[in-house]
Amino acid sequence: MLKKDLNDKNILITGSSRGIGASIALIAAERGANVVINYRNKEKRALSVGRQARAYGSKAILVQADLTNSGDLDNIFSSIKAEYNKLDVLILNASGGLEKGKDDNYALKLNRDAQVEMVNRSVKLMKAGSKIVFVTSHLAHFYGEKPIIPGYEPIAKSKKAGENALREMIPELEEKGISLIIVSGDLIEGTITPKLFERASPGLIERRRQQAGALPTTQEFASVIVDAVADQEIKTGSTIYVGETDWDLQIALS
Repeated sequence: MLKKDLNDKNILITGSSRGIGASIALIAAERGANVVINYRNKEKRALSVGRQARAYGSKAILVQADLTNSGDLDNIFSSIKAEYNKLDVLILNASGGLEKGKDDNYALKLNRDAQVEMVNRSVKLMKAGSKIVFVTSHLAHFYGEKPIIPGYEPIAKSKKAGENALREMIPELEEKGISLIIVSGDLIEGTITPKLFERASPGLIERRRQQAGALPTTQEFASVIVDAVADQEIKTGSTIYVGETDWDLQIALS
């Protein structure tokens, strides 16, 4: 049984109907948190996550929202205010940029602009000691420094822009006593991104496993994120790395 070190903490996790976000929500709920499960269109999955979170005793609520839609964001924060009246932690997990039918600027709208707007709205419900966690990948975090997998550049570039924009907000967040932490991961076993890479370049994931020794699992990655939420010693602006950061793209793609 996990320790109850997040008792009565109200935590909003964007993109938490499946994958890493769902795992974050359930680990946080088991550790005592009340979770806000945000989803865009996976309602059945979100309902399942909500039921599991409540089974741990969490006062879980579900909020449907496209983070690029201002009206949807109104619904998120009115729901949080009505149910909890405050927010202790914002985990910015949702990302994208390759969805069909979206315009060319969608990746930047979601991965930068929406992240900043989520922070601006969240801080209105936060007190000193609250925390914001931005979840990213090594491919995005090191964008511009290391080679990128073909086809992933719109996401990597826009997520890096999002991280930079959030880091620029650190001084004003510090004035409010709110910290910002970045958690960056290698390719994560079982998530959609490695599956997309594998379709484009069969064998890439196994070659990356061999390079790194092992790839983090969804559960491992989520656990590190929740640990970062609970750890009061982590300084604002810190980056926590999950999995190996070395990447020999030529070997991975060969």
